[in-house]
Amino acid sequence: KNTPAGYKKEYPWLKEVDSLALANVQLNLEGAFRKFFREPGVGFPHYKSKKHSRKSYTTNMVNGNICLQDRFLKLPKMQPVKIKLHRMIPEEWKLKSVTVSREPSGKYFAVLNIDFEPEPRPNAGGTIGIDVGIKAFYSDSNGNTVSNPRYLERSMRKLIREQRRLSRKQKDSHNREKQRIRVARVYE
Repeated sequence: KNTPAGYKKEYPWLKEVDSLALANVQLNLEGAFRKFFREPGVGFPHYKSKKHSRKSYTTNMVNGNICLQDRFLKLPKMQPVKIKLHRMIPEEWKLKSVTVSREPSGKYFAVLNIDFEPEPRPNAGGTIGIDVGIKAFYSDSNGNTVSNPRYLERSMRKLIREQRRLSRKQKDSHNREKQRIRVARVYE
């Protein structure tokens, strides 16, 4: 009733957006300004870049608007989306919110925020000392050692190679876009 004149003509996309996602953005902005005014070391809130920002949104669970069934996730204002569920969620756990993000490689990820009571695990009474090192990944006081797999060194060499290939591609070409996605996958 208090909508400005021409609201439907100027902002037709607002009907398509989940209202809880808009509310979460508003809360994040409010928190950023609160930090800016209360803590002197925090700077003024910046606008997010359309080019380099992390593309994500968060929506809350209200009246069963988010549903997780078998291999499908139902989000507000969307059809059920097929997902790879890494871990089954017990019925007694309560779903609070979902954050959906799109990575630079083009993959989508959904992070489920769940409220639950952890079951207490008894301690058998044993203690152990662990030393983390460079040659061996770790060694414990019982004499067990695990060798360092050096994943980072191998992946850094691959990343350097892929970035070099990207730098040689012509700007705004399809091959450059394909190589950019390859570099993003190596980063992942």
